[in-house]
Amino acid sequence: MEDRQIAQRVVEALRRGTPPQRGVDLYSVGHEKLLGGIERYHLAGITDCGTIRFLSGSWGAGKTHFFRVLREAALKGGCLVSNVELNVNDAALDKFERIFYSIVRNIETPLCYEAGIPQDAAPFSYVVREALGYLATGQHDLDGEVAYEDYAAAREKLMADREIDIDFRKMIELYWKTYLPEAPDPSVMEQQRAEILEWFSGEGTIGVYRKRFGVNKMVSRENARLMLQSLASFVRLAGYRGLVILFDEAEQAYSVMRKSSLRNAHNNLLMLINNIEKLNGMFMVYATTPDFYTNEKHGIVVYGALSGRIGKPEMRHPAALDTVWNFDAMEASEDDYRSVAGKIRDVYVTAYPGSESALPSDEELGTFVSELSEMHPSLASVRFWRVLVTASVRSFDDRLEGDGESTSTADLYGSVMDRLRDE
Repeated sequence: MEDRQIAQRVVEALRRGTPPQRGVDLYSVGHEKLLGGIERYHLAGITDCGTIRFLSGSWGAGKTHFFRVLREAALKGGCLVSNVELNVNDAALDKFERIFYSIVRNIETPLCYEAGIPQDAAPFSYVVREALGYLATGQHDLDGEVAYEDYAAAREKLMADREIDIDFRKMIELYWKTYLPEAPDPSVMEQQRAEILEWFSGEGTIGVYRKRFGVNKMVSRENARLMLQSLASFVRLAGYRGLVILFDEAEQAYSVMRKSSLRNAHNNLLMLINNIEKLNGMFMVYATTPDFYTNEKHGIVVYGALSGRIGKPEMRHPAALDTVWNFDAMEASEDDYRSVAGKIRDVYVTAYPGSESALPSDEELGTFVSELSEMHPSLASVRFWRVLVTASVRSFDDRLEGDGESTSTADLYGSVMDRLRDE
């Protein structure tokens, strides 16, 4: 995707007061050391190991923003990425099979990222199709029809990998088969592909799948861990460096669970930690709030074995090798705020060539940031980072439209806060 198009999407998102899905690295500040450590110590050797880390931070501390920065770094580094929001309805940790379904439903490939292909209802289809190209020709691709020789070469490599569950392999092979020249009508093949992908998402019944596809099981609670191991092996076989899974715990996901469900969730998390080294090619980050570690009703303190394996956040700047990264220990300075505003101005110029002369100088931008900072209460429900990026873009819009002199910083701040509070 062209730089200008990415910049325009970033500016448009920030104008609305929402973080962009792509391009957050263009204006991110303060995570350079942590991200560098993750790339050196975790992503560089991801193929040969499995690792899990925990990210702690209060609401608004920047966990989601950092996940998007990490996602882009991992995709650019040749990894697959799956961003999973943990919640009690769709992906609760007490039901591990749902976690597997969510990982598959939210997976993204580097090729799709580079091409700007939007995430759709079946992103795993891109993984399977790219894997066929890689195993046949050594290149990830999404081209249409496949020669039988290429299919046969890929099938042989897939079936020889005994680390992948046999039914998992069967469904991948059958998906590849739909691309052969002698395959039936395209509409029929599209329907079959959809049915195959539904198996990976836990939809349908074993009777139907056994009859139509010859498999002996569905993805279930009993075998979800095995399927996760199979996915890790398939990712490596398919030529990706590994799979980065970003678990983002939704608000009160644990606190609204019944005791039995909470115990199951804690058991699954402990199992994941104890077996992570078997999941070569996986790097997991689990983001949650501080009460996950300390709450005496639903925090991990109620489960000594789990608490002992994870520990708790320490009041120091997060480092990649720490088990828990404490984002509440990170303090932003006014220099950081000015740096962000300057980076957003650079993105704005890329989005709108020729706008540079209308935008504020470094000195004017510094004054603007200082005025905004003074107006914003330290205990406000809306974090200053969001106010800053949104107000900066709107200020640049005013300048570009010739209205910069008529809008005071105070008026702009009030307008932005009204918008952000309504979300």
